[in-house]
Amino acid sequence: MEYFSTKDIGRTFLLRLDQGDDILESINNLIQKENIKNGVVVSAIGTVDKCVLHMVTTTGYPPKEHFEKWDNKPLEISSIHGIIADGKPHLHAVVSDSKKAYSGHLEKGCRVLYLTEIVIMELKSIHLTRVLDDKNISKLTRDPGE
Repeated sequence: MEYFSTKDIGRTFLLRLDQGDDILESINNLIQKENIKNGVVVSAIGTVDKCVLHMVTTTGYPPKEHFEKWDNKPLEISSIHGIIADGKPHLHAVVSDSKKAYSGHLEKGCRVLYLTEIVIMELKSIHLTRVLDDKNISKLTRDPGE
């Protein structure tokens, strides 16, 4: 186990997305425009009519991955959470239809149906990055160059 902390919370962004906006693209645009290096996505709610979630389907190495895709199907977003490290988001989402909930890594191609609202908090005085370990698994760590 390894952990990281900071007492310095930076800006808080309340992001409103409108019908037709791509969620991940919009988050990446905000990160670039506002030069957010490290942060957390703490809340997201809304609806989508297109969605792509990526999930692992095995416990061995290398993991086998599956991309679940919905097109022209109304889904509720009950959460999107994750960490922004070195300006790159790693986000997971929970979406549901009228019968079932689905969870996985948020991918490009999730399109807002009516609205989506997202809260992003910037973290200051901490410099994070991700590195691949010997099993090719991305690990969150302090940026050694900082």
